[in-house]
Amino acid sequence: MDLDKKIRKVADFPKPGILFYDITSVMADPEAFNYCIDKICDFCREKGVNAIAGVEARGFIFAAPVAARLGLKFIPVRKKGKLPGKVAQASFKLEYGEDTVEIHVEDVASSDKILLVDDLVATGGTLSAAGGLLRGLGATVDDIFCIIGLPFLHYKQILAGFNVTTLIDYDCE
Repeated sequence: MDLDKKIRKVADFPKPGILFYDITSVMADPEAFNYCIDKICDFCREKGVNAIAGVEARGFIFAAPVAARLGLKFIPVRKKGKLPGKVAQASFKLEYGEDTVEIHVEDVASSDKILLVDDLVATGGTLSAAGGLLRGLGATVDDIFCIIGLPFLHYKQILAGFNVTTLIDYDCE
């Protein structure tokens, strides 16, 4: 499948000079969406994971169907303040400011071998925080899987401790 033809490109969003890669067009196309889910499922089988963690919000859309299809545990990685109960959190820097992700402590076990999933990897800050948080809770997290990668933003430097797999890369701004 030629995913490039399925991904909507929006110029000057969210601000002038930015080319936004809109994954919602893939979600709206059942063939393209199932292609992505199938690829993530194949990857999970190959890696022998027993849990999937999805980053809010679009990561949920890809990770949850994979977990359901394969009978694996799904662990949501949420933005700060969205989870009740005991949570672990990790903060990370954004271009302007800081953000925080949280995970329910009781959702992660030391026996978990987790695939971390998101729709797109840009700078890698959110995924680095999420992966570090999962590891800090005792899980094994070796792999990150995203539909789209933007290597020109140098995410591989921030995610050097993880194997990052993408279905399509865009190498220019």
